Amino acid sequence: MGRKTHLVCNCEKTMELDGAKIAKALDLDGLKVHTHLCRTELSEFENALAKSDDILVACTQEAPLFAEITDEAEFSGKLKFVNIRENAGWCEKKKKTNAKVAALLAAATYEATPAPLKSVKSDGLCLVYGAGQAAFEMATILSRSLSVTLLLSDPADVSLPTVLDVPIYRGRIKSARGSFGRFEVNVDGYAAMLPSSRGELQFAMARDGVVSNCSLIFDMSGETPLLTGHEKRDGYFRADPDDRAKLMLLAIDAGEMVGEFEKPIYVKYSADICAHSRSQITGCTNCLDLCPAGAITEDGDGVLIDTGICGGCGSCHASCPTGAVSYAYPSRNDFIARSQLLLKSYSKAGGKDAVILIHDEKFGNEIISIAARFGSGLLPNVLPVVVHAITNVGHVELGALLASGASQIVLLADPAKNDELDGLKNELELLQAILKGFGDELSDRIKLLAEYDPEKFENALNTLGKRGKLPSQTFTPTGSKRDIARSTFAALRKATRSKVEYIELPEKAPYGSIEINLETCTLCMSCVSACPAEAVIDTPGEPRLRFIESACVQCGLCVNTCPENALSLSPGLNLMPDAMQPVTLKEEEPFCCVKCGEAFATKSTITRISEQLAGKHSMFQDEARSQLIKMCDNCRVESQANSKDDPFTLGERPKVRTTQDYIDAEDAGLSIEDFLIKD
Repeated sequence: MGRKTHLVCNCEKTMELDGAKIAKALDLDGLKVHTHLCRTELSEFENALAKSDDILVACTQEAPLFAEITDEAEFSGKLKFVNIRENAGWCEKKKKTNAKVAALLAAATYEATPAPLKSVKSDGLCLVYGAGQAAFEMATILSRSLSVTLLLSDPADVSLPTVLDVPIYRGRIKSARGSFGRFEVNVDGYAAMLPSSRGELQFAMARDGVVSNCSLIFDMSGETPLLTGHEKRDGYFRADPDDRAKLMLLAIDAGEMVGEFEKPIYVKYSADICAHSRSQITGCTNCLDLCPAGAITEDGDGVLIDTGICGGCGSCHASCPTGAVSYAYPSRNDFIARSQLLLKSYSKAGGKDAVILIHDEKFGNEIISIAARFGSGLLPNVLPVVVHAITNVGHVELGALLASGASQIVLLADPAKNDELDGLKNELELLQAILKGFGDELSDRIKLLAEYDPEKFENALNTLGKRGKLPSQTFTPTGSKRDIARSTFAALRKATRSKVEYIELPEKAPYGSIEINLETCTLCMSCVSACPAEAVIDTPGEPRLRFIESACVQCGLCVNTCPENALSLSPGLNLMPDAMQPVTLKEEEPFCCVKCGEAFATKSTITRISEQLAGKHSMFQDEARSQLIKMCDNCRVESQANSKDDPFTLGERPKVRTTQDYIDAEDAGLSIEDFLIKD
């Protein structure tokens, strides 16, 4: 590998591309701009297949054609596609798009770590759920490619043919769960159709609570969706029974869902740093509250993510304070690094005032395409970044883009998914609070845009205005979420030349410290064992409680665990290096065992216990017993064992009866009990 080729086409001169400028920005020896690469110049692509190992084609419309030729040539190298036409070249200011084109080409060469895949098998078992003749007809159509069972919520008006292709039952689905390939439904009123039905369908032996499994569900009942986040649930097809066109399209898609499929595992989970719970005491619930698909459930002190249900929205990843849930499609590190390459290449090619437009692939590409084909297109300084879902982008990623040279960021959301944006809005609120702390220079640089209308979409971008680029502080995004966050904040502080040391943040922000009531804290150290981030730490051999502010995620587990209610949260962002160093929250003089002299507790704790128990509790009435309170574990056990009133003393061992005892008792004319007592 190593022989790379960039194939760029101006699409029959509908774009004004300068090959020399683009090549210079990409450090290429030269770049030929084709005019008809997909037709009359197709031989250029074929030559590249023979000479190159890594080919980038600046066209997505004709990708199927190029892929077909690649298969015929048995090309074993890498083939990628990037859209420079709708994303750049097709706009009113055609001559100013070369920097943007260079940036898009550069970003397309970035190699992200691929997400792991899971294998999903479907045997084609499909449950059609609906009412009347419409449901029966759809079941018949689907039976041509699937193994179909029809469940009628209402059998009225069904007219059966002389040959029945699908089994028919009556019932209502009470609940459903699972994912593609392993759905489970619970049905009430479940009854099989009598084969002797004449006129109206007849059913017998109805039962409630019948559980059945299937690979696919085709729901045309027109009722409430059977599954949470049904739009993201592969294998679950739902449409209004009166929408014939949509039903037929879904039937085509469902008919292809047989066999073995590969699905990305969108997120990774590290239970050891999860802040959800400790010892059944609840802390963070962000992922559970925000998951729109219901893919996350409680699992003891952690959570369980069903990768079959997960649709990859990434809200859990963006809102997780510790980074226990991390996105892998792509990873946070890859997303930032690729965006940095985009911004760097744009700037190197002479581009100014870069606006990053983050959008999902389906909705975003469609509205951008319409704007380019029928409107003025994207401005030359608007750089589109495609993600699987915009909700996987959080305050860390957005802050990193501003620090890396973006003057503004626009997040384009599908209005149909407004109910899934709560997590993103929380992240934007948090980021705005942080940016405000650095000064007015960073204010109003991020916009969430939910718009169907391409014209309104264009107007929103065209009226953004210029905010000016910050001095780029590109850094390498490595380490955990918290590591990248600190690098981002340090870069923003440097870019704005701010001297701010501490930024106050809203409640539930994942940064801050804890306040301690020195009067009520007994240094029991229960908070230490509860902290998932090792922000609260003890000092072995010493009664000292320490705290590392940079590690605190404000999950509240320490507060909820403290038996004295001595702790409280204080959200805020400490930008100073000393935030990474442990500080002492409380320390006391140790209390030494009155017998061996070993330190084993704090003086205040032993004093308090002695005041409450010595001479007052039945177990500590005299001085000797009260002294047990002031002893370490070993000495306390030893003293109790040697005392005459040792609670563990079992008394003298009973004498063992022998055969001779019975003989002697008989000779004496006594019972064995009387003989032993006399003896």
